[in-house]
Amino acid sequence: MELSFDDQGAGEPVVLVHGHPFDRSMWRPQVEHLTAAGLRVITPDLRGYGRSPVVPGVTGLDVFAADLAELLDRLGVDRFVLGGLSMGGQIVLECYRLFPHRIRGLLLADTFAEAETAEGRADRNAQADRLLREGMAGYATEVLSKMVAPRTIREQPEVAAHVLRMMNAAPPEGAAAALRGRAERPDYLPLLPTITAPTLVVVGSADEFTPIRDARTIQQGIPDAPLVIIDGAGHLPNLERPAEFNAALDRFLSVVFARPGPVPR
Repeated sequence: MELSFDDQGAGEPVVLVHGHPFDRSMWRPQVEHLTAAGLRVITPDLRGYGRSPVVPGVTGLDVFAADLAELLDRLGVDRFVLGGLSMGGQIVLECYRLFPHRIRGLLLADTFAEAETAEGRADRNAQADRLLREGMAGYATEVLSKMVAPRTIREQPEVAAHVLRMMNAAPPEGAAAALRGRAERPDYLPLLPTITAPTLVVVGSADEFTPIRDARTIQQGIPDAPLVIIDGAGHLPNLERPAEFNAALDRFLSVVFARPGPVPR
């Protein structure tokens, strides 16, 4: 799969994986900040999103992970810090399950590790049906106030407008395929205690989709993982409170890159 991506800056590589139903532009504040700090930042559009090819049907997290591995192989990037938000965080966990030896550190933002419930599977498939039937506009308008905090909509309308643009631009077929894949995702709770790479867990204090309790479950499951709660942010703290998010990321990366890299196998 030939993913569309940005590869900016130089230095130690950091790969950032967007959530649903967004694209790589959601990481713009982090790309600008990290490249200015002397790092290389790779931000792909996942298959079915942004400018990457759309494949209808069902896209499992393992497929997204394989796409990322293929991209990084083509770029000659063997070891990297890997971060993701929401669905992107679940893809990051799947990547760690499949190729942990390549990952120097993990950023898990506003995500959750459990398998989907029966009710959740039905909801995701119904939502996928709706997107194919109606397109993205109605869904995007309905969930905007959950994607970002109401305070963000009032005080940072440009951020809300960016989030709405990304959602409206998402191809319905790609978004629906991802929803169906996530409905069948595995339970990552047993994986958490096996994670030895340094891990940062971040969540917005006002996140309705993945509230603080979900972040605490992940943080408590991974040995020595810190939890940073971004006050006043909803589901997208990297866009809503970029200064606070970037500061937490800076502290984490300074620790990761001070350690020796993983031993290849």
